[in-house]
Amino acid sequence: MTFSLVARCEETGMFGLAISSSSPAVAARCAYTRAGVGAVASQNITDPTLGPFALDLMQGGMSAAEAVAGVRDQGRFIEYRQVLAIDKNGNTAIHSGPNSLGIWTDAAGPNVISAGNLLANDGVPAAIVESFVSAKGHIGDRLIAAMRAGLAAGGEAGSVHSAGMQICRDVPWPVADLRCDWTEDCPIEAIAQAWTVYKPQLDAYVQRALDPREAPSYGVPGDE
Repeated sequence: MTFSLVARCEETGMFGLAISSSSPAVAARCAYTRAGVGAVASQNITDPTLGPFALDLMQGGMSAAEAVAGVRDQGRFIEYRQVLAIDKNGNTAIHSGPNSLGIWTDAAGPNVISAGNLLANDGVPAAIVESFVSAKGHIGDRLIAAMRAGLAAGGEAGSVHSAGMQICRDVPWPVADLRCDWTEDCPIEAIAQAWTVYKPQLDAYVQRALDPREAPSYGVPGDE
């Protein structure tokens, strides 16, 4: 019921994840990033504990492949789960249990891996990866381009209703965490619109957290 990608920007070291599903609030259960560590999507009959667990393993020094192996060894009902990960070096790995739903497959490229289940066809992850690799600019722009490409390639077998995008960089919180938890329209386009608004303000929000004395004005009535 889901298609996603996890990725790393080779130039900046930022990690990002984007995901969409026919289920509500998919990003709330499936999207995990950690600065300096990696990104993990845990999907398909989701166990939300697997994403943080995989990140903990990578933070402890494991590669993406080792962390996913750890998830496979210790996760409960792992035959129902799909977990994809990228580590600080851009290495990727995936576990797709044999009870994944419908058409399920994955594709990987430099600093990116995509996977899905209940897909319209088995070419969707490859289209996502190709778009991310060829796109230019901020990792957020590339994530949006990749998800649009996945949808254009067929996306999920049914209509998608929720989506999310999360990005982390050099601070211990996601610098972008955009979600559309439910819509009858296109949730990917909802996230894209939110990103268009948020992107120019991203650095200012980080600065306000680090030192509000050096932050730009808030742009509210009474602010100078």
